[in-house]
This record gives sequence, C-alpha cells and structure tokens, in this order.
Amino acid sequence: MTTTAPRLGTALARLLILAAALLGTLLAGAAPASAHAALTGSDPKDGAVVATAPKEVNLTFSEQVAMSADSIRVLDPAGRRADTGEIRDLCSGSIVRYGVELRAGLPDGTYTVAWQTVSADSHPIAGAFTFSIGAPSATSVALPDREPGGGLVGALYGIARYLSYAGFAVLVGGGAFVLICWPRGAGVRPVQRTVVRAWLTLTGATLVMLLLRNPYTGSGELSDAFDLAGLKSVLETKTGAALTSRLLLLGAAALFVAVLFGAYTRRTDPKEKKDLVFGLGIGGAVVATGIAGTWALAEHASTGIQPGIAMPVDILHLLAVAAWLGGLTVLLIALYRAPSVERTAVERFSKVAFTSVAVLAATGLYQSWRQVGSWSALTGTRYGQLLLVKIGLMGVLVGIAWISRRWTQRLADLPSGGLSPADLSPADLSSAEKETEGVEEGEASEVDETSESDAVPEANAVSSVSEAEGASGVSPDVDPERAAQLARQRAAVATARRKRERDADPERSGLRRSVLTEATVAVVLLAVTTVLTTTEPGRTEEEAGRSTSASGPAAVPDRPVDVRLPFDTGGVDGKGVVRLSLDPGRTGANGLHIYVERPDGKPLDVPEVKVALTLEAKDVGPLPVAPDRIQAGHWSASGVQIPMPGEWRIQVTVRTSEIDQTTLDKNVKIG
Repeated sequence: MTTTAPRLGTALARLLILAAALLGTLLAGAAPASAHAALTGSDPKDGAVVATAPKEVNLTFSEQVAMSADSIRVLDPAGRRADTGEIRDLCSGSIVRYGVELRAGLPDGTYTVAWQTVSADSHPIAGAFTFSIGAPSATSVALPDREPGGGLVGALYGIARYLSYAGFAVLVGGGAFVLICWPRGAGVRPVQRTVVRAWLTLTGATLVMLLLRNPYTGSGELSDAFDLAGLKSVLETKTGAALTSRLLLLGAAALFVAVLFGAYTRRTDPKEKKDLVFGLGIGGAVVATGIAGTWALAEHASTGIQPGIAMPVDILHLLAVAAWLGGLTVLLIALYRAPSVERTAVERFSKVAFTSVAVLAATGLYQSWRQVGSWSALTGTRYGQLLLVKIGLMGVLVGIAWISRRWTQRLADLPSGGLSPADLSPADLSSAEKETEGVEEGEASEVDETSESDAVPEANAVSSVSEAEGASGVSPDVDPERAAQLARQRAAVATARRKRERDADPERSGLRRSVLTEATVAVVLLAVTTVLTTTEPGRTEEEAGRSTSASGPAAVPDRPVDVRLPFDTGGVDGKGVVRLSLDPGRTGANGLHIYVERPDGKPLDVPEVKVALTLEAKDVGPLPVAPDRIQAGHWSASGVQIPMPGEWRIQVTVRTSEIDQTTLDKNVKIG
C-alpha cells in the first residue's frame, strides 16, 4: 500500500510569507536599534535654565557604561569646550553616575552636553541635550546626526553578528547530530563540508567583529578598522576579551572537527570508537559551552538584574538553539545529499529536538521576564514586539516539527544493495560511464560525495568486476585502468539507483519538504533573535521613559520656561526660529511671549501664530491660546492658565503666507 504524502498546503506557505513580511516591516520601519543602557537623568536637566553656572555636569545611566576621556563634552554657545575633560566616577551602589567639571567664569547662554559611551552589554550609545545659564541664547553647535553603531560599519557589524550566530549553531548542532544521532554521517562528504564551513563562518565573522569594534563604538569610519591603537583599546575591553577568547576556543573546535571527520571515521574497532565518542562528547561539550559563554560574558546576560543566574541560563539557551537548528541544518543536507539516512538517526534527532525545545521554553521564559518585566513593555516597546514575533515563529516552527515527526514515524530505510556489472546492458554501462565522467568534471558532485561513503571499496569492486567479466566470457586479464573505470561505473550506477529510489520514496520526500520548511522558518527566527540582541530591552526602555518624564525641562524659580524651535514652511521667508517664553512657568496664570525671527536673528513679521497646550498623561487639552500681535515678530498673551503640573506639550503653528504654514511642538516640565 502506497502512502500518500500529506501536503503542507498553501496555508503554511501564506503563514511563512506573512511572518517574513511582518519581520521586514519591523526591520524596515524602525530606526537603528538603540542600545541597552539609557540616560535616566542629568544635572542640570535637559532644557533647564540655571541662575549661576554649575561646577559640573552629571549624567545618570540605567546600567554600567564604559567611559573614556571624551565621553562627556560640554560646549558653549560658540562650540568651544567648556569642560575640563576630566571624567569623575560618581557611582554609588546601584546608581550609575558620571560627571565632568566645568571651567570657571562661564558666561550666560545655552550650553550643549554631548555624550557617547558603550553600555555594559557591548552596544554604543550617544545623545545630547542643552541647558542655559542665566537665559537661553542662540548656539552654533552642530552635532553629528549619525546614530551610534549605524551607517556602513553598523550594517557590516550586524551582518557579522548574524553570521556568527548561524555559524555557531551549525558547528555545534552539526557536531552533536553526528555524534548522538548519526555516527555514519561523519564519513559523508556533504556533512563534513557543512560543519567545516560553519567553523570558517564563525571564525571569519569573529575576526570581522573584532576589527570593526573600534569604528562601531567610535567614529563610524570604516578606515578605522585597521587602526592598531584602536584595536589595542578594544582588546582591553570586555567585548574584546570575549571575542579573543572565542577565537582561541575556535582553535580547539578545529581540533574537534579534525578528529571527528578524520580519526573517528577510520576507526573500525567498536571499543575504540566508543572511547573516541566519549572523548569527543566531553571535549566538544566543554568547547561549545565556552564559545556560548563568550556571548553571555559580553552581552545581555552580563548586566542588569540577576547576572549570576542569567549567564548560565543564556549559555543553556544558546546550546539548545544550536542543538535544534544546527542539527536541523545537517539533517536537511543529509536528506538532500546523502544516499540514505537511517530511520533511527531521524528518530534520535527528534528526541534531541524535543529536549532542546523544552530547554528553550524554560530559559526563554526567564529571559523574557528579565528583559521585559511587564505586560505594558511586552506590547508597548520595540523589544517586546520583536519578542512576540519570535514567540509566533517558534510556534510555527514547533508545528512544522510535529509534521516532521509524523514523517519520521513513517520513514523506512531504503535498500542498500547495488547492481552487478554482469547485470548491466551496454546501454547501462554507457549511461554509467557518462555519469562517471560527469563526476570527474564536477557536474555530478552529489554522486561523487555520497558514493565515497557508501560505495564498495575500489579494490573489492575491481575484483568483483573481474569475476563478473570472467563469468560473462570476458578475459580475467583485464587492464587495471579499465578495471578501475568499470569499478567507478559500477559505483555510480549503484548510487544513481539508490538516489532514484530515494527521490521516489514518498515518506522521505515528505520529510524533506517539512524539514526544508522548518529550516526556512529557522533562518527568519535567527534573524529576529539577532535583532533582539541589539535592541534595548523593554524593562530598560520603560525605566528610562519614566526617568526622562520625571526629569524633563524645568524652570528656575522666578524664571520663565523658554523654548527655541527652528521652522521651515517652504515658502518665501519660510525659514526662521520661534522663541517662546512662558512666565513664571508654573501652574496658574502665566504670561506668554512669542518671538518670530529670521535665521540671522532679525524679526520676521508673519500673518498668524497659534499656540496649544496638551497634558497627554491626564488627557487634558489641547488648550488653545490666541496671542495678540504686539509688533513685527512679537506676539503675546496674558493669563494663560496651566491647570495642573506635569509634562506639557506646547504646539506652535506659524503661518508665513496664505498657504505656507507649519506646526512645531516641544515637551516641557511645568511644576
């Protein structure tokens, strides 16, 4: 009775397309991923106006950061350095705070604080804010608009990061698949090439990340990748130490691969093979754990809450991913390139995959709680949204794995016998000779690769050919070269026959389709995981948001809240600056003054200016304000009521002609 292969159908294809489209939307529509430390406070605060010059500027972060001499720069209105360049460590307990002293005798005006550093989980962060001494003023400071870790260097670093994860998964998972599930696969050339290429990929990606680390966290210029001084400074960091350790461990991994595909395949004594498997298993587990530990040491798990628990959990998570996805990759290669895969091998991998999924579920649940922390962060932050996508893809992957498991239960071993040359007709020999020539020319590499592990040894094949020819009336004194050629033909025909039988087997065909689909989803899942490692965790993002809201722009007692907003309506005389002053900047009645100026600072007379105030946290507003024109470029309103304190959004609409206008907004803290 012939079993009909269940089709995956268009529904699954549509689901995969939807998952890929969702991933593309998330990646394409988002700004460059922010890092995992965040600025949670500063003194002076962003936008504050202080009566006298402070002695220093302090910055508070959500987690530990690595500071250098130029990590904090304070620039005066003319763009000159106003700080001494001496970074002070003000950390105390769980509070991460750094400061820089200011020079004495600073004049009044608006000062810019620019900062750039590296968070404890290896990601670059940067930002800037302003404060004013005495009264706000114009400033000529132009800060770079490049995101930290962005540009070409950031893209190359991200690709290398993805390739390193993929190489690790296939290297570790492939080795485990051969040792645990399919020992005969150690002699199959496609399997060997897959694992070796994974080692090369991981090694190359690690070297690229080490070279790009300096420009990735600093200038962003690709040419700085070969700056020896910068490379030396990278090697002194935690991330540099992790990458260097990974390279050293990859040297040990190369020895593991060489023994697995060399000495192990040549062993014939069962006891020797068993002892070698035990040694390879112990050594491989130690090396794989060490390589996984280089990620845990330098990224998410090494910082934040409970690092002592998070790092071992992260290592287990990475090893489980490798055992599942890496083993899946090698199984897929074997199903397509090897002449046969025993049912027992697939059944063993099914058990390994089930165990890996259980470990992934347990470790992933802990990691999700640690990085997200709340339901609002799960749905309201980019990290949480990506995590939901990953969970959805995991569900799809488990569903496809269940289909693969059904096919595994139906899979039957293919016959391993071959054809005797005595049974071949002249047409068969001619076809086999063509196939053999194709092998020699590289046109049928699959036949060559698989026949090396499954064909009869050439010496025995030559003997068989000689006997067959003698039985069929051919002289036994066959030319050795001709005998060798006939042996290759015999092996090629036998392999071709097994390949046809393999491709015609419905159970194997169904398993191949389901495993291929599973691997396709796994590629997308790995991409989402890579993006998650470069995205600010939801817990950190929410804490930073609360801290920022609590420490927004504030006014000095008896001084107004001043806001400066550049605008461009696009028409004639459409460029300028709006200066808004709310006095005294407290709840109750306030006086409002608006000054509209040209880029050169001269007054700009515009037809209309409108203002609206909104307190989004309390659903108050927008409260419209209609200022009166006092003179060219000057508008004013009295008795502007601020009903309650909070983070108010001020919207200013400027109309420069009958059709040209723009709306500007700024959040200010009103106490």
